[in-house]
Amino acid sequence: MDAKTLRAAFPHTIPVLTGYLFLGFAYGLLMRNAGYPVWLAVLCSLAVYAGAAQYAAVPMLGVFDPAGTFLLTLMLNARHVFYGLSMLERYREAGKSKPYLIFSLTDETYSILVSTSPPSGVEARRFWLAVSALNQMYWVVASAAGALLGAALPFDTRGVDFVMTALFVTMFTEQWLQTREHRPALIGLGASVLCLVLFQTNFIVPAMAMIVVLLLVGQNHMEGGAEA
Repeated sequence: MDAKTLRAAFPHTIPVLTGYLFLGFAYGLLMRNAGYPVWLAVLCSLAVYAGAAQYAAVPMLGVFDPAGTFLLTLMLNARHVFYGLSMLERYREAGKSKPYLIFSLTDETYSILVSTSPPSGVEARRFWLAVSALNQMYWVVASAAGALLGAALPFDTRGVDFVMTALFVTMFTEQWLQTREHRPALIGLGASVLCLVLFQTNFIVPAMAMIVVLLLVGQNHMEGGAEA
């Protein structure tokens, strides 16, 4: 990954940088406040790298409950399966970078990759890798900073975990403003609300399945409307 590619990718990751500085920092604070060492916060950000799941796992790290942890992670990150499928064709020619690109495909990285084309003269595979690596670096560094500062100074962490919700709302708003086609967003919002009413805390997987089905059914109609 050369300097030219990093320079091309960096401007596109600035929104993620600003968000991850707060999110990762808050995660580090929560880990330290729960009594875990700084190195564990950094290790989780390196090896797990799943914001919502990392937040949810903080109170579970000290409890041996593999089944509960698996189900919680599945519910929180089931959406990765659905939008990851849309990247299969794109990543087919990614070569040695493919395993890391798959591992590092967060919501924010996905949002950049599907809405941004590599600049002229920059290889697509290297651009995807640069975006993915920069975003994870922001998260890891911010997590380490939060854990280190949390170890040195006392913090009241009540309400800190709300930053994940705030980031998702911001991303939704930005995507809404950047495109004229709002039907996919409305489908996602409507299906999520409906499944929340029907299934309550277990709504994520049914909502994702409903969204995929509705998008597949309406794909031709939306493409035809966009061309018109």
